[in-house]
Amino acid sequence: MRTSAQSGVVYLVGAGPGDVELLTLRAVRLIETADVILPDDLVSEEVLALASPTALVVPVGKRCGQPRITQAGIHALMLEHAGAGRSVVRLKSGEPLIFGRAGEEMAALTEAGISFEIVPGITAAFAVAAALKTPLTDRGSASKLIFATAHHAARLPDAPSKLQLTPKWEGAFPKDATLVIYMPGRNFRALAGELIASGIDAATPCIAVSKATTPDERVLQTTLASLTDDAVGPAPVILLIGDAIRPATPAT
Repeated sequence: MRTSAQSGVVYLVGAGPGDVELLTLRAVRLIETADVILPDDLVSEEVLALASPTALVVPVGKRCGQPRITQAGIHALMLEHAGAGRSVVRLKSGEPLIFGRAGEEMAALTEAGISFEIVPGITAAFAVAAALKTPLTDRGSASKLIFATAHHAARLPDAPSKLQLTPKWEGAFPKDATLVIYMPGRNFRALAGELIASGIDAATPCIAVSKATTPDERVLQTTLASLTDDAVGPAPVILLIGDAIRPATPAT
């Protein structure tokens, strides 16, 4: 059994939505034994407390569009430390392969000939649904589950065509689907208007969860038509939209 981080290897590790008890055993072992940890800002202090006292912890988060370090800078740190024979955990909130820029980091590691491993984490959508005791799919109302983001991508220097100025919602939401929106921004009223204009019924159930699985979690249960900016808690926020969303406990 692989129990510890290996020299010269980079691990892209999912830290889950915040609650330390939602980490996988593999993630815990790697965090405890890594020489270097490069965490996102959203990784909780409880998760970081698992790191070895001798580990070098270098925060590399990006919040509210104001990066502490560029993506190229993160690549450079991974390559520098792994190239020097250190074990590196690139600790990502949620699941690395869902809106976590893992593709860019894997490409950089592959080009440099650095060994890497992906360690899955619980994505916020699943953690939120579990906490609310609501299904994301349902035989009668939702046979599809769609993950999307309202986050606007920056222009990539080698691929200017990948610049997305506005999310394209038209036709993206079949009636028999649950839509989960990561990084929705802060203009919820405008976002709701765009979704309604794309064909989603204004009366569709909607739940906005702020700081999911943490002691500061806030839950707003409403409809798309009634979603307003001032009612939603602080970032990070995830939106669940669809007829299958039926919390088993009251949301406040």
